[in-house]
Amino acid sequence: MLLLIPTLDRSGAEKQLALLATRLPRDQFDVHVVCLTRGGPYADMIREAGVQVTVLGKRVKGDPRALWKLKSFVKEQQPDILHCWLFAANAYGRLALPKPRPKVVVSERCVDSWKSRWQLWLDRRLIARTDAIVANSQSVADFYEQQGVPQDLIHVIPNGITAPSVAPLDRQQFLNERQLPSDAKLIACIGRLAKQKCVGDLLWGIQVLRQADPRAHLLVIGEGPERDALIERSRQLECSGHVRFLGHREDADRILPLVDIYWLASSFEGMSNSLMEAMLAGVPVIASDIPPNRELIHHGEHGYLVNLHDGVGFAQFSVKLLEDAALSQKLSTAARQRMLDEFSIERMVERHVELYRRLVAVNS
Repeated sequence: MLLLIPTLDRSGAEKQLALLATRLPRDQFDVHVVCLTRGGPYADMIREAGVQVTVLGKRVKGDPRALWKLKSFVKEQQPDILHCWLFAANAYGRLALPKPRPKVVVSERCVDSWKSRWQLWLDRRLIARTDAIVANSQSVADFYEQQGVPQDLIHVIPNGITAPSVAPLDRQQFLNERQLPSDAKLIACIGRLAKQKCVGDLLWGIQVLRQADPRAHLLVIGEGPERDALIERSRQLECSGHVRFLGHREDADRILPLVDIYWLASSFEGMSNSLMEAMLAGVPVIASDIPPNRELIHHGEHGYLVNLHDGVGFAQFSVKLLEDAALSQKLSTAARQRMLDEFSIERMVERHVELYRRLVAVNS
């Protein structure tokens, strides 16, 4: 089988593909990962597991050379299943199908409200070349059903999550390096610094929270196009002394155990890997009240949900958690148990295997 994705950069969909590719049972699946544009950090992880990675080198959005190379490659490999991930791969993969064609699975990873009319039109046009669509949350499934995808084509397979196998950083050393006081209360957000992540709302939140608790400091982990504007915004709000922009951190999973509260303010998501990782790490979570986050957090049971763009709401619930250690422990324990029970990598892989078997069995 072929798994097709634009890149193997360090992001949510790419991580899930890597986890799946390296854990599919080898006695049942001969797996080959294909990147349209370039490899990335997850390519090494996949190759180390003995899975081949091929990069086609797509240069521009509409690259006929890359389309021809992909079509030739699929024809040569003759896979039983072609599983495509993200818009570019979903489009190229279905446009490049040889005859006879393999079974085609398309992965949709987000409530893609960013898509333009022509992209949604192309999605609909390619439904006829699609045997199954995997959505990583019910919210994503509902969005694509509203775009005209038949319900019987859609299968919900949530992201899989696993506990890191590395030890946390030394807390005092980390605080010293960031010039933070030893009694600091650390609030973290992790993700690409793009508009839909609404990190500006969290800057308002830390500005309010620090008035109630001067120990509070926000760690912003990630890179993206909004970074410079957010740094300037923190200065304008006069909260820059309580914010640390850490950039991309390969050791983010070693920082999470040091954190007192995790914030996620996104206006749209598919199923947030970073939120799930925080919950699994036993960190109390506060997130925007959008459908995908509701699938992970039952308000007041696994954490708290606040209205979209309500920075003050993040501060208010944080005060509650910082003042009540027993409540904080109760919520984080329930959140961690939910991740272990319902969102394991093993279950994610099993659900994909079940889907692949059903698809192949149709013609056998």
